Amino acid sequence: MIITRKSKDILAINLKYYRYQSNLSQEKFAEAIDTTFLYEYQLEKGKRNPSVNMLDKLSTNISKLLDCNITSADLLSYDEKKIISSKRIDKRNSN
Repeated sequence: MIITRKSKDILAINLKYYRYQSNLSQEKFAEAIDTTFLYEYQLEKGKRNPSVNMLDKLSTNISKLLDCNITSADLLSYDEKKIISSKRIDKRNSN
């Protein structure tokens, strides 16, 4: 599966949103979703192209972390509310 630039941007926004919801640092969030800090950081910056298996792993682990049902499709789905929240994350982290 090829992930487009737009899909990578949406994934980045969604990961920031879910990290914000978990109230964890990038390092702790990466650990909680069973990936490395560097990989999670690159995903949030839109610099990595995750495999289908990795998307499944991320959605499963984020679902467990937040006690909800998130699918791989959810990770690649546009939601304006998440973008707004993502901007708040960046603002919060710059303070």
